[in-house]
Amino acid sequence: MPSFSDLGLAADLVAALNERGIMEPFPVQTATIPDALAGKDVCGRAPTGSGKTIAFGAPTVERAGRSRPRRPSALVLAPTRELAAQIVRELEPLADVRNQRVFAVYGGVGYEPQKRALRKGVEILVACPGRLEDLVQQRALVLDKVEIVVIDEADRMADMGFLPAVRRILDQTSEDRQTLLFSATLDGAVAVLTDEYQRFPVRHEVAGVETDAADAEHRFERVTNEARVSRAAEVIETEGPTIVFCRTRHGADKVAKKLSIGGVQAAPIHGGLSQAKRDRALADFTRGRVHALVATDVAARGIHVDDVACVVHFDPPEDAKAYVHRSGRTARKGTTGVVISFVLPDQVRSSLSLQRELGLVEPDRSPQKRSRPARNNGNGNGNGNGNRGRRTNGVARENGARSDGSGERNGRRDGGGKPRAGHDARGERRDGGRPDGGAPGNRSRRSSR
Repeated sequence: MPSFSDLGLAADLVAALNERGIMEPFPVQTATIPDALAGKDVCGRAPTGSGKTIAFGAPTVERAGRSRPRRPSALVLAPTRELAAQIVRELEPLADVRNQRVFAVYGGVGYEPQKRALRKGVEILVACPGRLEDLVQQRALVLDKVEIVVIDEADRMADMGFLPAVRRILDQTSEDRQTLLFSATLDGAVAVLTDEYQRFPVRHEVAGVETDAADAEHRFERVTNEARVSRAAEVIETEGPTIVFCRTRHGADKVAKKLSIGGVQAAPIHGGLSQAKRDRALADFTRGRVHALVATDVAARGIHVDDVACVVHFDPPEDAKAYVHRSGRTARKGTTGVVISFVLPDQVRSSLSLQRELGLVEPDRSPQKRSRPARNNGNGNGNGNGNRGRRTNGVARENGARSDGSGERNGRRDGGGKPRAGHDARGERRDGGRPDGGAPGNRSRRSSR
């Protein structure tokens, strides 16, 4: 196993990492740090929680030059304000060694403190695209001296409609810049970005989105609607720090309140809350004052916390990609975790379909028989009985729930009835808040205001 010194990282930065207990590089760091230090453009395929912040952050700190007022020398683009804040926390101990300033700009907070910091000078600016463009338009900063650009979670940028803003930002940076791009997937719009804005990039595919939470134990439990909250409380008590996923803001608020009433310290986090409340909830969870975060999918894109023991899908994910992204909040950086999906009686068939798509159950390959679900050994009363799946060679072992019926997916009711646009099947508003600080609304809009 190579050390950070073997990868070419300077001794003072290696010492700073060692002081934080970071002694051996993760695979993504081993693969990308030497090329990044050499000044090459890097295109890295790696999931959240794989250690990529240090993979791009350490070389950026080592290579970044001194900045002038309003003219940063390095720029890190992030899709959400929570991720931007986390990147700053990760890089500050390294930047302090070099007397560099790291600062984040994102929406949901006032402009003036950000403008003051930019006037003083920032070597490494971490930014959400919308707020960054606002500040450029207000002449609070100029990007022509940016020589290193990092695009983190480029696939999330694409999902959230930020790539046009990213392209406009890149067009304003130095033509000789080094561009480091990290993403869970490198196809589609991300591939176009790579083709147009990177020069002969060195490509490293350490792990993809489909391997997120691969070390987790995946369980699917049949419960009644009335039993979900009490079962969630049992899980949190048994497993430890847990993120509970709900489909709507209203649902997240309601579940967090019921858990708290039941004696579980829980806090909601979604696009309808102020930045201060979201920051406080995340900080309380990180410090152990809150035992469960109850989150929507949009808000969860910015949750990057180590040592999450369990993920609970209180409401079913929209699709397989959403399941993987939610589940990736646990079993990060080589640790283990538990992922539990609650399955209501009318969601069992869709749940089994999802499990097959994810490779968590083996399909019946017999040409004479249609695939039949396993029989339920439990009574479906919310006591946790149901389908348990521990991944073994990519396939989960099934012991549990019989899977028949259909569920509410993508906001549709059974029988073809459609709720109003932007609402789920119960008529509740989905979380349309932009996680980089923008007002609730169309996810495809660029702004992170």
